[in-house]
Amino acid sequence: MEPIRRRRRPAVACTLCRKRKMRCNRESPCSNCKRSRQGDTNRSLAPDICGALNRASLPTPEDQSSTGRSATVASFSSPISMTPHSDLPELEALKSKLRDIMEIIDEHTDETSDLITGYQKCKALGKRIKNLRVPVWPTPLTTHLVSRAISDSLVECYFGTIEKLHRVLHSPTFQKNYDAMWASDSEPHREFLVQLRLVHALGATTYDDNFSLRASATQWIYEAQTWISEPEFKSRLGIQFLQTNILLLLAREIVAVSGETMWIGCGALLRTAMSMGLHRDPTHLPQTPTFVCEMRRRIWNTILELCLQSSMSSGGPPMVSVGDFDTEPPGNFDDDQILTENPISRPDGVFTQTSTARALRKTYSSRLNIAKLLNDLRHGDSYQETLRLDAELKASYKEAIQTLQSSNRNGSSPSEVDLSAMDFIMRRYLSALHFPFFGLSLKEPSYAFSRKMTTETAFRMWSIGRNNSSAFARFVTCSTGFFRTATWLASVMLLLDLRNQVQEDDTLSPTPLQPDIFNMMQDAKPWTLKCVEAGETNIKGHLITCLLLAQIKGTMNRLSKEEMAQGMIRGGEEATREAFVALEASVVQLEPDDVEFQAPPLDFGEDWDLMLTDGFLNGGAGDPMSWIF
Repeated sequence: MEPIRRRRRPAVACTLCRKRKMRCNRESPCSNCKRSRQGDTNRSLAPDICGALNRASLPTPEDQSSTGRSATVASFSSPISMTPHSDLPELEALKSKLRDIMEIIDEHTDETSDLITGYQKCKALGKRIKNLRVPVWPTPLTTHLVSRAISDSLVECYFGTIEKLHRVLHSPTFQKNYDAMWASDSEPHREFLVQLRLVHALGATTYDDNFSLRASATQWIYEAQTWISEPEFKSRLGIQFLQTNILLLLAREIVAVSGETMWIGCGALLRTAMSMGLHRDPTHLPQTPTFVCEMRRRIWNTILELCLQSSMSSGGPPMVSVGDFDTEPPGNFDDDQILTENPISRPDGVFTQTSTARALRKTYSSRLNIAKLLNDLRHGDSYQETLRLDAELKASYKEAIQTLQSSNRNGSSPSEVDLSAMDFIMRRYLSALHFPFFGLSLKEPSYAFSRKMTTETAFRMWSIGRNNSSAFARFVTCSTGFFRTATWLASVMLLLDLRNQVQEDDTLSPTPLQPDIFNMMQDAKPWTLKCVEAGETNIKGHLITCLLLAQIKGTMNRLSKEEMAQGMIRGGEEATREAFVALEASVVQLEPDDVEFQAPPLDFGEDWDLMLTDGFLNGGAGDPMSWIF
C-alpha cells in the first residue's frame, strides 16, 4: 500500500513575512507590510495551482466544470493570490469572508472523509449529466417540433419573461409567421425555424418548476448554433441575423450551454451591430419607415444592456461608452403601432410593450459608470466615488420607477415580471457597488452606510428571487447566469452579516433573530437544493450555503471550535447526500433504460477548489462567479 501523501498546508502568512521568517498577523496588509511600506504582499498560490493557472487556455465555465484541472485536495482551501483588480471587487470581498470556512474544512477532512468522497461522487454525476444532455456536434437543424399546445405555452412563457426585459422580436410579425408555419404543410423557413427553436429554449425555463425540458432546450440551442455557424455570414447580415444572435447568446447563458462566454459573445455582437450602423440613430438614414427605425433602436438598446450585464457578470470592461453611439432609446410604442404609417409615440405615463426597456435605459448611464468603476484597473474604487455613484443611480432609478408607477394609474400597467426585474436589476448594481466595503464596515464605522446598503439590497433581491408565486422567481431558480447568481450572492451577503452579528454578541442568552432573517435562513438551503433539482449540476453553491448555515448555528449555540467544525462537517455531508439524490434523479431521466450508471473511480487529483474562479483571475474569460453554480 502506498503511503498517504501529506497535504501541503495553505500559506496563511504573506509573502514578506514568510521570506523574512516573521510572525504575520494575517491582515491585509499585515502589520509588517505596513511598517516596511511594502503594501499588500498577498498570499501565494500552491505550486500545483500556479501550474494550472499558467497552463490555462481561455476555458469556458462549462468546459472547466466538466474537465477539471490537476490539483490536490488541499486546493479546496488554498488562499487565492489576488492580483489587484484582477477580479470583481465584490468577488474578492466574498472570497475573503468565506476563507475561514474553507480552512476549517481543510483542517478537519482528508481524502477519505465522507464530505470529500460525497462531493467527488456528485461531481462525477454532474459530468455524466452534462454528457447525456449534449447532442452530437454538429447538430443539423430539424423540422420536428413539439406539439402545438406545448409550443404555444413555450412561446407565451418567452414573451412573458425574456421579451419584457430585452426587446428582440416584433411580436405581431413573429405571431404571423408562427401561425403560418402551423397552417402550412410545407417546410418552414429556416431563419424563422431557428428563432422559434431559441424562443422555445428560453420559454422552457419558466414552463414548469423543475425545467423538465432542459435536455430538449439544449438540443434546440445546439441546432441553432450549428445553423448560425454555417459560412454564409454576409448574406445573412441584417436585423433578423442580429435577433437570432441575441436569442442564441441569451439561451446559451440561461440554459447553461457551453460555448464562448456571454462577455465575448456580446463583444462580437456589439461590433457586428456597429458595422451595420446601429450605433447611429436612424434619423440619419433617408426616408426610413418607422418600423425599421424602431426595430433598429430596440435591437441596439438590447445589445447595450447585454454588454453591461455581461460586464457585471464577468469582471471585464463594458466595452462601450455613451460617446460611442447616438442612437436614441426606443419610442414608447406598442408593437402593433409601428406597423401603421407615421405613428406618434405615446407619453411616458402610458405603459406600452417598450416601457420597461425604456425605463432601464434611463438608468443605463449610471449603471455603466458603476461597471466601469468596479473594473477600473488603474484608479480602483474610492469610497467618495462610490457614494457619488450611489446617489446618481438612486436618482435615475427614482425617475424611471415613477414613470412606471404613473402608467399604472393610466389604464394598462406593468406586470409583476416588469416590476420585479426592474427592481432586482437596480439593486444588483447597488449591491455590487457597496459590497467591496462590507468587510471594512464591520470594523470602521465610517463605512456603516455600505453595510446598510449591502444588507438592504441583498434582502430585497432575495425576497424577489424567492417569491414562490412569482413567474420571475421561477425564472431565477431554473435559469443560470446574472439573476440566479445575484440571488445566491444576496443570500450569502445576508448570512455573512448574520454571522458577524452572532460572533459579536457576547451575551449569555442566544442571539434573537428577526423573523425575516430567520425565514431567510430557513429558505436558503431548500432554494439552493431546488436549483440542483431543476437541473444544475454544480453543487458548490448548495454546499457553501450549508457550511455557512452550520457555522452560524454553531456560533449561536456557543459551541467550541472543535464542536463547530464537526457540525460544519455534518452539514456539508448532508448537503452532498441531498445533492446526490437530486443528481441521481436527473440521471435516471436522461440515462437509457438498459444502461446502468457507474461512477468513475475517484480521482483526488481533480480540482475541487471552491474558491478558485473560472474567469479573469486564471487567464480564462469565463464568469468569475461560475465556481458557485
